[in-house]
Amino acid sequence: MATRIYTAIGLMSGTSMDGVDAALIRTDGEAMVEPGPWLSTPYPAGLRAALHGLLGAEQADDESRSVEAAVTAHHADAVDILLKENSITNSNIDVIGFHGHTITHRPERRFTWQLGDAAALAAALGRNVVADFRQADVAAGGQGAPLAPLYHRALAADLEGPVAVLNIGGVANVTWIGPNTTIAFDTGPGNALIDDWVARHDRGAFDDSGAFAAAGLAEPFILTNLFDAPYFKQSPPKSLDRQDFGIGSLSELNFEDGAATLTALTVAGAMAAREHFPAPAIRWLVTGGGRHNAYMMRLLAAGLAAPVAPVEQVGWQGDALEAQAFGYLAVRTLRGLPLSLPTTTGVPEPLTGGRLVRPA
Repeated sequence: MATRIYTAIGLMSGTSMDGVDAALIRTDGEAMVEPGPWLSTPYPAGLRAALHGLLGAEQADDESRSVEAAVTAHHADAVDILLKENSITNSNIDVIGFHGHTITHRPERRFTWQLGDAAALAAALGRNVVADFRQADVAAGGQGAPLAPLYHRALAADLEGPVAVLNIGGVANVTWIGPNTTIAFDTGPGNALIDDWVARHDRGAFDDSGAFAAAGLAEPFILTNLFDAPYFKQSPPKSLDRQDFGIGSLSELNFEDGAATLTALTVAGAMAAREHFPAPAIRWLVTGGGRHNAYMMRLLAAGLAAPVAPVEQVGWQGDALEAQAFGYLAVRTLRGLPLSLPTTTGVPEPLTGGRLVRPA
């Protein structure tokens, strides 16, 4: 009997806190992957600020519940817009993968919190929702992150390898895909610190194309101190919380030099990741917002000693990739397939996860 093909919508609110990505995908949760339409819906400034204020929290209160309701409603709106813009009826969707928004991630204490009300989303949309993708992994002693590597592996099945997929969101992570092994871990800060630095200086929300960093010089002493953090010396599996690194040590730098130093830190983390690969990657494919940073991409190309290109070069949709991944993982949850491996999160054995919530 042929394996069933599901139509899923994946939703992602990343650590950059810029909004919600929604992407449709048809898949069997294994090798068959057919990406469809997608969109991004920015958060209003007030909601983004409210999310930022909750980072590091570990206990729900009236404020977090209010923000959760707003975040959930924004996700529901994103799905509605995606369906309407593409003339897709609700009944054609088998499942929605709802990652939620990570507030705190402390796998060493077996704790991770993704803000989002799956029951409310299922009720609003009238569709089955899979949520809580990370909880089973963390409860079993895994890192709970990154979770996109199995989707990266499916997409890269026809590529010559080994290949490294570098996702530069708020936090950066890498997936190394070899003939028989998939390895993944967070490499260090991605765009989050750069975004915080730009916002602190009232110069916008991010460093567009890396123009600010390109106008400055990385400060060697501060960069060395940042890179001396124990995390960079730690062997994978490993993952980061957005708050694990801060910008306080850069307070004496001018604006451009601070941007250059933080950009250099992101690149240094990616370069150090190579020490944990079984063999060198013959190419690096970059996804996430960092691939739009032309200056960062030039530094990566210079430092990695291998071809570096955005994932669009191989036909992938970089702005939709994370959302697609959670649609793919939602189907794997329905089929009881693993979401993570010992080599991607450190979980003791391949482990399924996610929680299915049906509309009331």
